[in-house]
Amino acid sequence: MKPEGREMLAAQGIVFSYPTGAVALDRVDFHIAAGEFVALLASNGSGKTTLLKILVGLLKPQQGTVRLRGRDVAALKQNDICRHVGMVLQNPTDQLFAATVEDDVAFGPRNLGLSDAQVEERVTAALTLVSALHLRKRAIHHISFGEQKRIAIAGVLAMGPSVMLLDEPTAGLDPAGEAEMMRALSRLNKERGMTVLLATHSVDMLPLFADRIYVLNRGAVLHQGPPDAIFRDEEILQKAHLRLPYISGLLYELKKYDGVPIDGLPLTIGEAREKLLELIPDDVLADGMRKGAS
Repeated sequence: MKPEGREMLAAQGIVFSYPTGAVALDRVDFHIAAGEFVALLASNGSGKTTLLKILVGLLKPQQGTVRLRGRDVAALKQNDICRHVGMVLQNPTDQLFAATVEDDVAFGPRNLGLSDAQVEERVTAALTLVSALHLRKRAIHHISFGEQKRIAIAGVLAMGPSVMLLDEPTAGLDPAGEAEMMRALSRLNKERGMTVLLATHSVDMLPLFADRIYVLNRGAVLHQGPPDAIFRDEEILQKAHLRLPYISGLLYELKKYDGVPIDGLPLTIGEAREKLLELIPDDVLADGMRKGAS
């Protein structure tokens, strides 16, 4: 886990209800430090999208406060918030509107009043970061759904934010696309120092990338902590209508129903491999390695 940095974005006592009377958030406390990769994990309808919109200033809570770099968001202009925090919507078609990839990514920097040369530089850098420079001249409607998601991220990156909020960034992607998206976000976080907060109900990739996870259910935070603490608390997962990562679920079944003496609960394929190798007698393992080498 990364060492804790200064507070970047935080919320305290957030309460929000929609006009229908439905309570979306109920006294939610949240914080993310500079350089962290944090996930809001919850099933659909648990308030994670509403919390993202409140954190970025698109919605105002009925109770509670949001701080950006220690300053009350309610006292900031929306343009000031957008200079530091960018949000990527779940559906890229809700965010992309220009005719071409280049024009869409350039829209934000142009509205910041940057020169043509500066806009060009930002567009190139943003598309490079999401491995989409080759799509620069393509029409938006001629690229795939996964590519559209990356272009939506590039459009936010071109604004130069220090924090990126993403709503279900892997939704609608196939397994390869999901892995590619998570690796791209991890590179932004680790290599560029981008503070990343993503809302998701997908559990399988989080143990590899998230520093901390908040579990939400019915608008309230059930628990928060590192992935190993979250995914080893079966009661919390069941209450939030979530499941274990697939590899953890397999080992859990072997341990509970078949009596396989597995110590702990592996969260990744690498951890599962180590645990299973521990159960194989040395002579059997050595014989297997000799046969594999022959």
